[in-house]
Amino acid sequence: MKRPDSSSWASDHAKEDAGANRGRSIRSKHNATSKKQIESHPRSNDKSLSDRTGSGRDNRTRTPRRRVNSRRSDSKQLADTHSESQSFALWGGLELKKTIVNSILKMGYEYPSDIQKASMPWVLQGRDVVAQAVTGSGKTAAFGIPMCNFVDPHSREVQGLVLVPTRELAQQVQRELSLIGRERGVGVVAVYGGEPIARQIKLLEQGMAIVVGTPGRVKDHMNRRTLDLGSVGMAVLDEADEMLDIGFADDMEYILNRTPSARQTALFSATIPNFIRGLIRRYLDNPRWIQLVSDTKGLETVDEVDQIFYDVASQDKADGILEILDDLEEGSQILIFRKMQIGVDRLSKGLAGEGFAVKGIHGGMSQSERNRVMAAFRDGRLKMLVATNLAARGLDIPTISHVVNYDMPENIEEYVHRIGRTARMGKRGTAVSFIGEWDFELYEQIIAKIGEDKMIKRKFSFY
Repeated sequence: MKRPDSSSWASDHAKEDAGANRGRSIRSKHNATSKKQIESHPRSNDKSLSDRTGSGRDNRTRTPRRRVNSRRSDSKQLADTHSESQSFALWGGLELKKTIVNSILKMGYEYPSDIQKASMPWVLQGRDVVAQAVTGSGKTAAFGIPMCNFVDPHSREVQGLVLVPTRELAQQVQRELSLIGRERGVGVVAVYGGEPIARQIKLLEQGMAIVVGTPGRVKDHMNRRTLDLGSVGMAVLDEADEMLDIGFADDMEYILNRTPSARQTALFSATIPNFIRGLIRRYLDNPRWIQLVSDTKGLETVDEVDQIFYDVASQDKADGILEILDDLEEGSQILIFRKMQIGVDRLSKGLAGEGFAVKGIHGGMSQSERNRVMAAFRDGRLKMLVATNLAARGLDIPTISHVVNYDMPENIEEYVHRIGRTARMGKRGTAVSFIGEWDFELYEQIIAKIGEDKMIKRKFSFY
């Protein structure tokens, strides 16, 4: 990756990193040069409502799905519905409405991914599903295609609900479902905190078939009576383990208890901790279990990711990132992770001073700022992004070629989620990790859990 010639830049940030590492002294790079500061459905085989009651389900309000307040005349809607019912097409052996197949082909989905092939036949039959799969496997489409195929786009009632842990993931899922349902005219709205609620209320009042949202904001709309879930026929818990970690356990149960007991439920999660198992027992009816990960609790990484590790002292990371970036091909898209917001700001500023087109993103920025940066990164105008773990969840950009762990994460789970931002949907990708003085314990855990055969060890030229 080319950059304009510039003066050598430096590593006052190394002092800060060294201080963060409890003052432990570290070796200086040989022949160090003077540097500037950086761091700077309907169910086809459905049971009766009475058959679907069970443990934890019979105390909920059973509200039958209904279709009212049509956007168009009943006769026109009936004609359109009849016409669409006669128009089906096959995609990967699955029979879907032709408008859905047209949309997903335009999105570049020529055939189903493994998780889609394993789960969609059951979801399309109306079965409850629990699916474990590695990140980047195409699970959004695994539930999004059946949901967009199932809902009535002419009804003003909410028929599909997707709960997600973060606003970034809510935005991503909303975009993908909107593309899937575009030719059918399926309305999809995302609701989440961090933006004025009035805009979301206005969209909900227009009548949307599908709502994607964080549990906290969904509950807020329910309490305001701006969101009625009485006609939900399909509910999805996406990244359920992350929602649990963030503290949405009570909100998830509150919301599920106020949806029809006859609804279909699909749960997608990298891991299945005890609380999630309890949710499954209480709210899913004889679900079909689909496991595309090993017994290492969802810690498998995608085979298409080349995992490269460098031993590097904290004060040498600045030179290391320059060496990596200078070796990349033109057009590469890179996501660089840092632990702290100040680290994001300083590194992005330092790289910009070296001539790279780069932006930073973290939780200290306003939502509008983050949206602008993410939009530029998503559509390819921005090729390099420095981020905190804020972007580790919910970021689904298939063009990311490289992930760099400038700072290693706190645990293996976060490592897996980080590197899962590349090699999306079967594409190849590269994950580069800097192993500093205090990262060797985590590195050993990664080897033990994921396997040394997947590790590539390299050295920087300055060592």
